[in-house]
Amino acid sequence: MNIPPVTPLHPLHASRKLSKKNIAVPYIRPLPSEDTNWKVAFEPPSDIVLAGSWATKTAVKDKDSAKYAVDVALAMPPTLFQEKDYLNGRVFQKRAYYLAVVASAVSNATSALPCKLYYESISGDPRYTALVLRPTDFAKDFGKLNAQVRIIPFLPQSPIPLQRLSPSRSNVRTAEKDDDSQEDPTPVYNTAVMVMTTPKAHLLSVHTLKQEVLAFADALTLLRVWANQRGYGPGSRMCVSGFEGKGIWWASILELLIHGEEPQLAALGKAGTKRKPLGKGLSSYQLFKAALDFIARHNFAEQPVFVKSKDGHRYPPASYSSHDAVFVDSSSSVNLLCGVPLSCLDMLRYDAQATLEALDHSSISEDPFQYVFLQDHRDVLSRFDVVILRVDVSSAEMRDQSAHLVADYGSVYNALIACLTSTLRKGLGNRAKAIAILHPTSNVRPLSQALPSSSSIIFIGVVLDTEHAFRLVDHGPTVEEQESERAKQFRDFWGDKAELRRFKDGSITESVVWDVKSADERAYVPSMVVKHLLQRHLGIGADAVQTWQSQFDALLKAPDSIRALYEARRASVGFKAALAAFDTLVKQVKALDDELPLAILNVSPVSSALRYTEAFVPVAIPVASRTGLPAPASYLPAMEIVVEFEKSGRWPDDLRAIQKIKLAFFERLASCLMGAVKGLQASVVLGDGPERQQIEDEAALDIVTPSGWAFRARIWHDREAMLLDRLINDQPHVPKALRRAVTGEEARDRQAAVHARELYTRRFIHAPRHHRAVAALSHQLPAFAGTVRLVKRWFAAHWLLRSQLSEEAVELLCAYVFLRTGALPSADSGASVKPGIPGTKERGFAQVLQFLADWDWTKGLSVPLEYGDQNASTSTSRSSASGNVAWSLVTEFDPEGHMWTSAGPDATVARRVTALAKAAWEALRSLESGDTNVKRLFHHPTDDYDFVLELNSGVSTRYYQNFDADPSVWATKGKYANAVSGDASPSVMPGFDPVAAFYDDLKHVYGESALLFYDALGGTRIGGVWLPNLKTPRPFRVLGGYSSVPAVKDGEKTKEKEKGLVVLNRDALLAEIGRMGYGLVTQIIAGSQ
Repeated sequence: MNIPPVTPLHPLHASRKLSKKNIAVPYIRPLPSEDTNWKVAFEPPSDIVLAGSWATKTAVKDKDSAKYAVDVALAMPPTLFQEKDYLNGRVFQKRAYYLAVVASAVSNATSALPCKLYYESISGDPRYTALVLRPTDFAKDFGKLNAQVRIIPFLPQSPIPLQRLSPSRSNVRTAEKDDDSQEDPTPVYNTAVMVMTTPKAHLLSVHTLKQEVLAFADALTLLRVWANQRGYGPGSRMCVSGFEGKGIWWASILELLIHGEEPQLAALGKAGTKRKPLGKGLSSYQLFKAALDFIARHNFAEQPVFVKSKDGHRYPPASYSSHDAVFVDSSSSVNLLCGVPLSCLDMLRYDAQATLEALDHSSISEDPFQYVFLQDHRDVLSRFDVVILRVDVSSAEMRDQSAHLVADYGSVYNALIACLTSTLRKGLGNRAKAIAILHPTSNVRPLSQALPSSSSIIFIGVVLDTEHAFRLVDHGPTVEEQESERAKQFRDFWGDKAELRRFKDGSITESVVWDVKSADERAYVPSMVVKHLLQRHLGIGADAVQTWQSQFDALLKAPDSIRALYEARRASVGFKAALAAFDTLVKQVKALDDELPLAILNVSPVSSALRYTEAFVPVAIPVASRTGLPAPASYLPAMEIVVEFEKSGRWPDDLRAIQKIKLAFFERLASCLMGAVKGLQASVVLGDGPERQQIEDEAALDIVTPSGWAFRARIWHDREAMLLDRLINDQPHVPKALRRAVTGEEARDRQAAVHARELYTRRFIHAPRHHRAVAALSHQLPAFAGTVRLVKRWFAAHWLLRSQLSEEAVELLCAYVFLRTGALPSADSGASVKPGIPGTKERGFAQVLQFLADWDWTKGLSVPLEYGDQNASTSTSRSSASGNVAWSLVTEFDPEGHMWTSAGPDATVARRVTALAKAAWEALRSLESGDTNVKRLFHHPTDDYDFVLELNSGVSTRYYQNFDADPSVWATKGKYANAVSGDASPSVMPGFDPVAAFYDDLKHVYGESALLFYDALGGTRIGGVWLPNLKTPRPFRVLGGYSSVPAVKDGEKTKEKEKGLVVLNRDALLAEIGRMGYGLVTQIIAGSQ
């Protein structure tokens, strides 16, 4: 470089000369003053080295269309430095001036070099400032490379004695002392000085490895791509703190595996054994997986690593005691993990464990390559269990801030982040498996700006250990240690939350108690811990911290006025209360064996309310207190149960007679129950829809307990299956070609038998099995039930649940998302949830949306519902859907995969689910930018419907569950607050839902004319789409199945051949629907014809 030398100048005088050229010198803080007694100078570099991954051809493109980085290292002559320049950042000040002079010279030559110049500081640390050259639009050859040049000054030979740069030394003098005897070590500062000496050594190290090991370059590429997809590198989105500019560390991990490590001495007081080399003959995939295994198993907090070095390591292990994590490179120059928070290393370890789970269970994963290398894992909602959104640290101030700490980390911002991460890791303890601090990576700045600017917004992501995350008490020292240093530290750390408490076992300890009002609020405890620590140690108030949990919880709760109404009537609330009521009923029923013709063998639950997956928490109001309950809040769900009697040969062989016997059993059971239990109501009900079939199971017994719980019991008789099979095929052993012809009446009977057989199989065989499997998942995976409830709420809000999707199909989808890696802990192991499985419902919901947005439903889905063992189902599963059924959800019990999807969705609805999921996923990702309105995900667009029916909300018994329910609909009207309203529910009717009944009637009558949709959870609108095949003129035929009208073209003469064509009579159909819904339908909104 032909740059003239600059004689020694005072740093302020030198910077003023450059400022005239609009170039600032990136001096670090504390800035030089007029009293500064050292000078800066410039001499041409003694050497220019093409360094970094570009030179070794191991470069990997960063995320978000970032340019490749070409590192050009300039060797600063040692004559510019003095031996004492290691003190108080003097070496960095001289480096900054050297870089500014180079920037000035290059800027003068930009006419010949078409590029723009910027400063850039890795991780916002001004000590790592580099000069960046980016090609302009006019650059021809350089611009095609999609690269930028980074000019980095370095020291080829350090004039500073190496013993002065030991990690245990203090090289920042904040007190008036001449030595560092009483100063704390400055490990981050010392490492920054040592990094200035490493570019050439690291270049040679990587080059040697690439020559010795053929698979090294490919393995390094795989490892860096894997890391970039998870935010451990630069990008425009939020990335994990501490890993920017750590490219050499990934190469050093592979070097450690290939060459091994130095023997570890006991001087650090940390456990560890010498790691043996794996050799040079491994493939790239084997090296990559070995690197993941090292990351997943290694305890960075306890086990230091010293990569094998030719001449041994220059500093003893004891000198690294002030470092949180130790990984010393083979040049023995720097600890590559210096400044990387332990909490973020925990996150890296967690990600490696999750990846290994996916690779080790590749036989049941859809495509491990897609998951490992192609999928972007930086989405915070699907990655973390708890996300504290947009923490504004602009007003943060450390309680124990010191100039020494700031000087060590290079800036107030970096010191703040270091304090925040260590505080949260200590405070959360074993509640969290990993904590990640996410913030934007450093960006370039103009040459006129000396110091980098830092974003005031950060993300805090927490992966929970669900075994410990939700405990309400943190125990500290006992009362005997009241005056000890440990007790003082405990009180200082927790502040006013720490208090002495006596517990049931008689112990008295310092404790921190987190107050919650209900069991559901236990999920808030980790967020409460984080918010308290941010306020206590950093002065960040609650208004600067945002989270989503409460908004998601509000979607699954009744409005406050309804909950108050329930409390006033002493309602029983909760899944455990429902299960207790079920257990009580079972005992009461089995106590009647002497009064029934046959003894009851078993009573099986098949209701989602009895497996924790009902969207809304079950509520029971005592029968005597239901008087005056407003109609929009009067819905009483009937929980389905199946009763099995002992076997007997006295059952008839006629299907119609069996249904009559069931009625007799129900009548007897109802009489006995009402006689045995005071206040219990029981009634026999018939019919299960608009159409009745005498050979189908259609009778049930509705039971309402005195406390208000409602159950709907059905009788399972196993002989029905054999009789139905005989009716479907009465000649099973006769070849099909030789069977006698059937009459029209027999064909109709067979069709009815096929439908009855399918209903029998689903209701009595698959439903109990499904219930047991899903209930087991709810017990083993704490977040599963909440995830299912949120997903059901989402499907219902988009008018799909029940109308097009069964609840069981939704539960299978959620089960697949939780079990796709096969990483389910055994039921009796007591192990915590394995990596990759969501720990909160919010994360589970995000992962389900992400899966639905990317899922190719034409290939079907194999759900490993039986605790990850999928071998039985994969052998017989279909690869694609058949007929009108779009989704194939294969389980071990259902090899065809259509048991819960036979009624929908079809291909049209399946495509709509995909489109809705993609839109919701994008909206969910947009929450990262600061829009925290979760309700946007659940607002349903109606533009695509051909017609929409507006219903009377005051008639709907489930209106209180509506997404946008209006409290005035059920509010007390009149002069007296305690007056019984005229529209109050007159009697107890389990399962009575006028909107659902009206929808079923519409679907039965107009199912061949339109696809119908509605919100099963309190919806007051029904949407319809005319079937595509009815939108074009068709020849008229008798009994065509839909109302038609002759096709007429406006302004054109009808041709002879077109006179027999008809089209759907939309106006007549809408008028008929209006008449059917008289009193319920308030308005019909028709779309464009």
